[in-house]
Amino acid sequence: MTLFTRIINGEIPSYKVAEDERYYAFLDINPLVKGHTLVIPKLPEPEADYIFDLDDETLAGLMCFAKRVAAGIRQATGCKRVGVAVLGMEVNHVHVHLVPLRSEKDMLFSNPKLQLPAEEMAQIANSIAQAIEPL
Repeated sequence: MTLFTRIINGEIPSYKVAEDERYYAFLDINPLVKGHTLVIPKLPEPEADYIFDLDDETLAGLMCFAKRVAAGIRQATGCKRVGVAVLGMEVNHVHVHLVPLRSEKDMLFSNPKLQLPAEEMAQIANSIAQAIEPL
């Protein structure tokens, strides 16, 4: 069972931004910038760790869900754009990074990661969650 499956199951806490029956979005605990969010599919065992191993329906749904989350991030943070990255090397569970961008440099994964207090993370997650349009 992956770390992300344990988050979905509530075994590990997260700063949830959005969730439906198939997908889950939460703040990255080591963000590049404030509002850096991960979007993951809720997958059966064994979890897919490569995005292009997903079936077409799950992949399309993941990207549509990420689009809704990105709109909420943009509204909540006031960023110019939301960058999208699929690296998948850190956790063996498909995940999409959504990173609020004010400049292209915000998307450099070699940048130092932020260490934000729990209260600020909770506030950021709540702001994004409130900005996401309901289905």
